[in-house]
Amino acid sequence: MPGLIGKKIGMTSIFSEEGKNIPCTILEVGPCKVTQVKTEEIDGYNAIQLGFADQKESRVSKAALGHFKKADSTPLKKLIEFPADTDVALGDVVNVEIFEEDDFVTVTGTSKGKGFQGVVKRHNFRGVGDATHGQHNRLRAPGSIGAASYPARVFKGMRMAGQMGNERVKVENLQVLRVLADKNMIVVKGAVPGANNSYIIIEK
Repeated sequence: MPGLIGKKIGMTSIFSEEGKNIPCTILEVGPCKVTQVKTEEIDGYNAIQLGFADQKESRVSKAALGHFKKADSTPLKKLIEFPADTDVALGDVVNVEIFEEDDFVTVTGTSKGKGFQGVVKRHNFRGVGDATHGQHNRLRAPGSIGAASYPARVFKGMRMAGQMGNERVKVENLQVLRVLADKNMIVVKGAVPGANNSYIIIEK
């Protein structure tokens, strides 16, 4: 199985055998139910759809309810498709035991939204630097953005103020430090995008 769906619990730190304090993130991973198995003969490609986190039946459409009943499953909140060609069957449960300590995983999540921000916070501009030379209230301004009468336009991708955060972020090569199978949790080294209790995808 290439990965699972999970939830970010929060950050903490643990001590290594050498006495170093290592920042880490606790992730609740699975158990995930196999809600659909796609094959090349029927769907044109091989993939497995997993579901995570129970949902009330009243909040699910009749079509989705029928989809879950095919897998003999209760309604689930989060459905993610993993490209895979494995021997799991419809209705199987996949849990955290697919991960082992010292594995390296890739975690994908949605970063915290920070609203509309200026160039100093969004792009690490330094600003004017000194409150001199008549720069009244312009210390954090972006400065000139245009070129000249030619090309007489602002190039695409110009770093300017705008919406910051709330983006899909993928962090690669996070080391698994602990696997707590009885609690369906793993501890990974470093930070993971998103707020606490937000959904994430963990891939091997």
